[in-house]
Amino acid sequence: MGTDAPQAETRGVLYVAKGADYADLAVQSALSLRQVDPTLPIEIMTDASVRTGVFDWVSPLPKGRTRDKIAGMLATRFDRTLFLDCDTLVVGPLAEGFDLLDRFELCISHEVRRSSRLITTGWKETPPDIFGQHNSGVIYYRKSAKMMAILQAWAEAYVAAAQGRDQVTLRDLLWASDLRFWVLPPEFNLRRVTIADIWEPLDAVPRVIHSHHLLRHLRHGLPRVTSFAEILELERAAHKEEWAAREEPSDILAGLSAARETEE
Repeated sequence: MGTDAPQAETRGVLYVAKGADYADLAVQSALSLRQVDPTLPIEIMTDASVRTGVFDWVSPLPKGRTRDKIAGMLATRFDRTLFLDCDTLVVGPLAEGFDLLDRFELCISHEVRRSSRLITTGWKETPPDIFGQHNSGVIYYRKSAKMMAILQAWAEAYVAAAQGRDQVTLRDLLWASDLRFWVLPPEFNLRRVTIADIWEPLDAVPRVIHSHHLLRHLRHGLPRVTSFAEILELERAAHKEEWAAREEPSDILAGLSAARETEE
């Protein structure tokens, strides 16, 4: 007698959006994803109405006391999930991240501002500062028993810690766990987009842009930003302002900045 072939694991992208404004941002992100990969299944969990034809599934927000995104990640319908924050734009292929889950249960990027206390802060654990927080806006994960246990622990720790930022408790859990996880290269969660200015042609291909500038029309009443090009121009200006405002820039970076100005 023949045996049934094993079913392929399902793959898909998950957004969690509370309120109409964030649901609208999720639509913008999902449309950018559709331009790159029209076939990748997408689910949104939300309490708002969304455009038809963008998502394969529109589901209600899971009930619970923890942060909506963590509850949503626990409730994923996929065997292999890419969770995306709503303030993202997909600009390159994403399939490789799912393939990493053959060996790892979680793939996630380092947070930026790694020399700041904001990012080296933990809750109960005290790892060295070099083990900083990981950004929770772009996460590939597998629905394994160990990964689901981490997510459940995260849900509980987020409530208990009352820190506001979910990355604080995630740092603790990853440090204390033996979970196999991989740190994604920056192009999969591109926060400091000005790095693209110094990349050589074969260095990297941007995949996901993750920027607070996509939220500025909601937070500050400024004109809405919808493209990588707009974000890049805003970040170039912010980069110059931040360095100009520093009273004592590091010797190395000050030298690099001076050399660049001389070249220009």
